[in-house]
Amino acid sequence: MEPRDGAAAAATGDAPVTTPVRGAVDSAASARAYARSVVRAEWDEAGREAREQDVIDLLLVVSELVTNAIRHGGGLAGFEAWATSGGIRVAVHDYSEVIPEAALGAAPLPVTHRGSGYGWPLIVRLAREVAVDRRTEGGKTISALVPIRPAEPA
Repeated sequence: MEPRDGAAAAATGDAPVTTPVRGAVDSAASARAYARSVVRAEWDEAGREAREQDVIDLLLVVSELVTNAIRHGGGLAGFEAWATSGGIRVAVHDYSEVIPEAALGAAPLPVTHRGSGYGWPLIVRLAREVAVDRRTEGGKTISALVPIRPAEPA
């Protein structure tokens, strides 16, 4: 995966079904709550109920991306989440120019725990269209589409 500039991200054709909603997010917990609210407001309100297992995957991806921005990216510069026809796209903005080493390829899950290193492989496994884009104002944005399927009828 190559780091891209912000204009390249807009050219991917993944236009949101609705305008991205920006939230006052300053932690992994508030990002998870915001992402869940987007599912409820933009996915469920469209006449379908989101599959809870997929929402859990979304919340894991959001937690990892936001925590990485805070711990390794110089802080959280912004968070966005919006519904698309295939799921929920999230974008996490940070202040660091450093591209995660694992972003240059699909990293397998580690076979032993060495204190860290599970986050990026988890993101790659649960999300699609993961991209790292340089921000014109400095730093980077990591975005990902987490697939959401309708819940099975009861």
